Amino acid sequence: MKKYLWLILILVIFMTFTACAPESQSSTPQPGEVNKDGKLLPEPGAKLLVWESEGPEGEFIQYAAKKFTEKYGVEVVYEPVTHTDAPGKLATDGPAGIGADVFAAPHDKTGELVASGLIQENDLFADRIRNEFMQGAVDAVSFQGVVYGYPTGIETYALFYNKEYVKEPPKTYQDIVEFAKEFNDLASNRFGFMWDVGNAYYSHSFVAGYGGYVFGKGGTDKDDIGLNSKEAVEGAKFLVSLKEILPLKSDDTNYQVMDGMFKEGKAAMIINGPWAVRGYQEAGVDFGIAPLPLLPNGEHPASFSGVRTMFVSAYTKYPNAAKLFADFITSEEMLLKRYEITKQIPPMKSLMNADIIKSDLYAAPFLEQAQFAVPMPSIPQMGVVWEPYARAFQVMWNDGVDPQKALDEAVQTIKDAIAIQ
Repeated sequence: MKKYLWLILILVIFMTFTACAPESQSSTPQPGEVNKDGKLLPEPGAKLLVWESEGPEGEFIQYAAKKFTEKYGVEVVYEPVTHTDAPGKLATDGPAGIGADVFAAPHDKTGELVASGLIQENDLFADRIRNEFMQGAVDAVSFQGVVYGYPTGIETYALFYNKEYVKEPPKTYQDIVEFAKEFNDLASNRFGFMWDVGNAYYSHSFVAGYGGYVFGKGGTDKDDIGLNSKEAVEGAKFLVSLKEILPLKSDDTNYQVMDGMFKEGKAAMIINGPWAVRGYQEAGVDFGIAPLPLLPNGEHPASFSGVRTMFVSAYTKYPNAAKLFADFITSEEMLLKRYEITKQIPPMKSLMNADIIKSDLYAAPFLEQAQFAVPMPSIPQMGVVWEPYARAFQVMWNDGVDPQKALDEAVQTIKDAIAIQ
């Protein structure tokens, strides 16, 4: 009997230890693993590196990082890397294991990032993105119907004017020309109107306002390039005509020069975006913002629009935590805070008509201009457009090259580059 009692006791002890044993030898959540409440779990010990531009955008990331750590217990380190430089930097730093887990990039890099294998699909929160964000933003962060990015802001550019010189914003470009003829003082290096002439991002508004386009079918057809069409050439001809009131080489109108001259009161009106608002406020400029004035053909300039986007790196060691952070900073609460800090319009449906945005004198003009804007194409081939397109503006402006010839050469260069991709 004692022998049987000992056997029963041993069996009970064995079953007790078995019941207390962990269900898995590893407590590390697997990609996409959720807890009993259906919420995604960050990996134990996860630590994230996030790249974003310096300035207001970086300030927001640091704010969001603190809130994210408080909620999830995951440390987030911010490193200033401009959103335009991040894709190239990740291509080298990612494989070396020192790249960002989450990074900001322009939406037009989406196709290129996918083709290069640098980013992960937004597989866990894609439905939220599709349901809560404006369609243009959803399309911008998608490639071939698959959502990859997390939209943080939609931006375009508009007309900034110094209220000391310009009491009411001009309605047409003819108004600008007439004003500049009176205001310009070449001896004092003072101009009525400036923009970054040699930058295709800004100068495209003239071409597109006349009907030119980069790629057909909403920016998805690489075989249909519309930058040297009859309409595009007409827009370029008008652009070149403005050299009458801005008789400088394109290098002398670049962003840094233009920005500095507006701050110093040497330029009465310029074309710029919401990222510049804080700098002009801090410089003490009394300025206003308005949609771009009408072109001679009676149409609105079709400025490029871009969607600021966060992506999750394909090289992250903590995909759960990285996706959680990207989702966290694109929540309604965080995007509203981001707007307060950056003044960039959140592309979320629930916030597009928010009173705080519509009544903001520094945001409403961009929202109005966005109605006439065209999204930058996000297919990989867009990467070979910028340089030859910009060069076309530079040679027609600086050297007097015929716009048709300059744009023909740009399009041929783009086609050649696409052919060898």
